[in-house]
Amino acid sequence: MDTRSELRKAHELFVCAETVLPFVRPVVASSWRRCALARAGSDDRRLPATWMGAAELADYRMRHPLGSVLPVFDALLGGSIDDGGHLFAVSDANGVLLRVRGRTAALDRAGRMNFAEGANWSESSAGTNAPGTALAVGHPVRVFSAEHYNEVVHPWSCSAALVRDPHTGRVLGAVDVTGDETAASPYALALVRAAAAAAEAELLGRRARPRPGAAIRALGRDEALLEVDGRVRRLSRRHSEILVVLVLARAGRTAGRLAVELSDAELGTSTVRAEMSRLRAVLGDRLLGSRPYELREEVSADFGDLGALLAEGRVHDAMALYDGPLLPSSDAPLVREHRESLEQQLRGAVLAGGDVRLLRRWVDTGWGSTDGVVWQALSRHLPKGSAAGAAAAARARGLLGSAG
Repeated sequence: MDTRSELRKAHELFVCAETVLPFVRPVVASSWRRCALARAGSDDRRLPATWMGAAELADYRMRHPLGSVLPVFDALLGGSIDDGGHLFAVSDANGVLLRVRGRTAALDRAGRMNFAEGANWSESSAGTNAPGTALAVGHPVRVFSAEHYNEVVHPWSCSAALVRDPHTGRVLGAVDVTGDETAASPYALALVRAAAAAAEAELLGRRARPRPGAAIRALGRDEALLEVDGRVRRLSRRHSEILVVLVLARAGRTAGRLAVELSDAELGTSTVRAEMSRLRAVLGDRLLGSRPYELREEVSADFGDLGALLAEGRVHDAMALYDGPLLPSSDAPLVREHRESLEQQLRGAVLAGGDVRLLRRWVDTGWGSTDGVVWQALSRHLPKGSAAGAAAAARARGLLGSAG
């Protein structure tokens, strides 16, 4: 029996007459019935909705319990996407995709059905699918080809397992592997179950011991977000600048040196000391030292991660992380210098790579929309004679002038 063909017939029969053929697995049949009741889309005219934009998702991901263990999934499932046709995803308990990772070709294909970060892949939104259905039934699920309720997902197969709070048992989300038919194999299911177990173990260990240090997110925002021991708060603009400077200045700073690096104008050391006293109330003595002012423990930073990714040549990952310039409104000399350096490095890597997807992503942002050189590069890499290429060329000419 041609399983794919038979499943397509079974799917068509159910969509038309809500009749389930005997060979359809019970977990799939039950899911189809729930999808019908929820009036989920069964064709590509009703794709899953995107709930969050990039900036909102970045904030939400940083606050979410699974945000801190995303590197665990990267480490364990990164090998599963070596085959360009596979990717993996992590969702929250509502089915919103917190992270989707894969090679460019797979991400592009998945993106056409809106399997992308910020999209809602709950069963009621996307129909039968491994992460959404696992969340609905409360246990690991495999979904093969036309077992998906929405026919646009029929070329794909997937496996997903739940991730629970190790103390309360509350479902935090799901981890999923998606690709060809091997993504619905027993091996793939075992892989996501192992990844979920590892993430739960990491959460258990972190809960058992207070997590030292802190994390700062300062890309694309004037007021940085700071996480200390699991608590997230928004810093003032001046405190954001100070913390960025201290992260960059690993050897520590005197009040006088900080004054110079925080402002081109004359900034009194007494003003700096007063700000540091206020910042210590936020960070605590454990994290912030004095004489000189320094960070006593490691502070992870998104702008530091960006620099590391660029140094490794991981341009796609760097672009995915880049929510915008570092503290874009800051005039602090050291912040301004590092902001320009990061932007130049990333822009140069995007231009050198000639990847249409990255070029398009750059010009679709607020900071890159008026970059005539990148528009010009995009026009050159789009198909000759295409409407998109002509539009990009016209935009480039408008920004650069006729000489461009």
